[in-house]
Amino acid sequence: MLKLTNIETYYGQIQALKGIHLQVEKGQIVALLGANGAGKSTTMRTIAGLVKPKQGTVEFLGEDVTGLRPHQLLRKGISLVPEGRAILAGMTVLENLEMGAYHRKDSRVKNDIQNVMRRFPILEERQNQLAGTLSGGQQQMLAIARALLSKPKLLLLDEPSMGLAPIIVAEIYKIIKDIKEEGTTVLLVEQNAKQALKIADYGYVMETGKIIAEGTAEELLKDERIVEAYLGKKSAAV
Repeated sequence: MLKLTNIETYYGQIQALKGIHLQVEKGQIVALLGANGAGKSTTMRTIAGLVKPKQGTVEFLGEDVTGLRPHQLLRKGISLVPEGRAILAGMTVLENLEMGAYHRKDSRVKNDIQNVMRRFPILEERQNQLAGTLSGGQQQMLAIARALLSKPKLLLLDEPSMGLAPIIVAEIYKIIKDIKEEGTTVLLVEQNAKQALKIADYGYVMETGKIIAEGTAEELLKDERIVEAYLGKKSAAV
């Protein structure tokens, strides 16, 4: 579904991505792991068209989409939930959801908004509340719900568990599993490697702008280098 080939991305003179090769197969959850500054978010921003690579190609569903703008990629089926959520704080929950479907012209938008609120009951309960007054977990749910209303084929989730209490993280991860089971492919960026690999099919590990390891979730959980660096020495049996 998604293929990155030799991607090099720069911020000014600083090279953030150094020849990234990455694939996401249809129907998978793929985890992109690594420490702060490894290049995970830059990879997501490159895929979503927020930054343009200096070299390499991004292919989506067999089409070269390198350099397309975010709204063009959204229409093709790529939706990003960025780190920090980027909700529209001064708008209501319902207005945020409506913005998720702004590019759609079909007649099912209202029905889809009702369906997504049934999936996230707290959003239905607070649909007339300003989004900026929601808790962190509720804002994350709103950001995911808004992205789903674009009807993505590929959902990019950048640090969905950041700053959330463990009980809320568990709820968010259950939602991510449900999204996959309903047919949406997911690329997931996480610092919480253990949590991500519990639900992922495949994973990549980044370090200083490069992919340093990849494999199935099971393989990565058994890799002593990965366990020691990202999971803790006692986590191999998770």
